[in-house]
Amino acid sequence: MTVRINSLNARKALEALGANIKTARLKRRISIKGFAGRIGVSESTVIRLEKGHEGVSIGTLAMACLVLGELGRISDFLDAGSDDIGLLLTRENLPKRIDGKRKRKSLPKSSSNNDKQSHSPKVDNEEGVGF
Repeated sequence: MTVRINSLNARKALEALGANIKTARLKRRISIKGFAGRIGVSESTVIRLEKGHEGVSIGTLAMACLVLGELGRISDFLDAGSDDIGLLLTRENLPKRIDGKRKRKSLPKSSSNNDKQSHSPKVDNEEGVGF
């Protein structure tokens, strides 16, 4: 099923991406037929990719970038470290202050016989956490 892009801005962005792929292919002097063979798709799919058609799969885009030697650009796309909006939203969601008053779990009370036998208190702590 093909998703219809109703946003003019998104459509223009896809068209620009397709044009950039075509320019990169031409600069490397790769024919449509050769490009399609390397990617593993039909020539018509390459033409649709270069026109920015929304129905072309992300896998085809990844293979096109690989053939063009630009696969790293996909993994950098919206990288969390360079996502300014995401970083701003993270900063806004940080707590304003941290309340240091936390209730501690009370230690189980031991009987007086157990106190005489052992100098260390019994602690029910399956995880081994000391605090």
